[in-house]
This record gives sequence, C-alpha cells and structure tokens, in this order.
Amino acid sequence: MSAETESFISHLIELRQRLVRAVSAVLVLFVVLFIWPGSGTIYDVLAAPLMHALPEGSRMIATGVITPFMVPVKVTALAAFMIALPYVLYQAWAFVAPGLYEHEKRLAAPLVVASTLLFLSGVAFCYFFVFGKVFTFIHNFAPKSITPAPDIEAYFSFVITMFIAFGVTFEIPIVVIVLVRMGLVSIEKLREARPYVIVGAFVVAAVVTPPDVLSQFMLAVPMCLLYEAGLIAARFVSARRTGAAEPAETP
Repeated sequence: MSAETESFISHLIELRQRLVRAVSAVLVLFVVLFIWPGSGTIYDVLAAPLMHALPEGSRMIATGVITPFMVPVKVTALAAFMIALPYVLYQAWAFVAPGLYEHEKRLAAPLVVASTLLFLSGVAFCYFFVFGKVFTFIHNFAPKSITPAPDIEAYFSFVITMFIAFGVTFEIPIVVIVLVRMGLVSIEKLREARPYVIVGAFVVAAVVTPPDVLSQFMLAVPMCLLYEAGLIAARFVSARRTGAAEPAETP
C-alpha cells in the first residue's frame, strides 16, 4: 500500500472517530435531557414566548397521531445539539488543525470560538427578544373574532427556521473577517458594497421571516449592524497583520 493511500485511510479513520465522538456527545445529552427535565418541559419552554402572547387559556393543538410525542422529542434533540455545539465544533477543529499552518491555527481557533458564541447569541436574541415582539404584534393585529390555536408541528418548523436565520445572520462578522484576512476582498470594496448589503439584508429578511414588517426589520437591522461590526473587526485584524509583517521586511 502506497504512502498516499495509507495517509488517506488514516484521515478517514480519524474523521470517523471525530464524527462518532460528536454524535455520541449529542446522544448522551439527548438521553439526559429526555430523562430530566423531560421532553415535555423543554417544549413548554420553547413555546413560552408564543403562549405568553396568546390570550389567557389558549392552548396549542396537535393534528397528527404521534405528533404529541415526536415534536417534543425533536425539540429535545435540538436542545441537545445546541448544548453540544461547542464540543462538535471542537471535533471539527481538531480534525482540520493538523493540516493548517501556524498563522492559520492562530486565526482559526478564535474564529471557531467566536462563531459558536455568535450563533448561540443569534438564537438567544431570537428567542428572548424577537419571538415576544413578533407574536404579540401578530396577536394584536389579528381580528378579535379569531381564536388562535397554533399547531405544535408548524410552530416547531417556524422556530427552526427562525433560529437558523438569526444564528447564521450573527455569523456575518466572521464572514467579513475571513474574506478580508484571506485577501479575497478589501475593506474599501466592502464599504462600497454597503448599499447593496442593506438591500440584500431586507430581501433575505423578507424571504426567511414571516410576512410581517416587524420580524423583517428585526432580522434586517441586525444584519446591517453586524456587517458594520465585521468591517470594524476586519480593520483591526488587517492592521495587526500589517504590523506583524513590517518587521519581517526590515533588512
């Protein structure tokens, strides 16, 4: 067997080991959460923003036969993944780290930590701030002759979509920093593209959020602010890189 083949197989074995560890961590947390506090309690926590916005005494419905069991189980799996996300990303980092240069490692490690924190911050912002405002707005806008009774599966799909949208949105500073750091685009070009970014933010918000103006603004405005934050951070990273390169050019 050639050295290239042995190296490829060893990488596949390591990849399998990393995947097994990541999946095992999620499964262990899922079992723990399923036992305590229980899938029903976790779903009640997820549904709390909607239930607080609905009239007193309102209840959600389940139209499927096994939906009352499957949806809380899916929510528990989602919670387990969120908690295990730092460990999952660490396994991904540990797999690719040996193939990186030292300067790439110094940049990649903070980016992994920052991307994890930003994604979880986006999810938290959506849950604690956006949901309450949006559900209250929709309830107040709806005709009084309507008795709301949301379906739990539709609500879970809505929550997943919003969590992903806000989690990915909060990664914008990381994307900007990586683009500038890799030399793919300059900060000046990103500044010139600011009007297009603003328009694109509102277009994306209109596509991924419910058809109400409030939720669209609550996604588009953070996207624009995070883009500006990314420009500031990219300027700082670029300045550090330039400062570190100058001594090397001195004879």
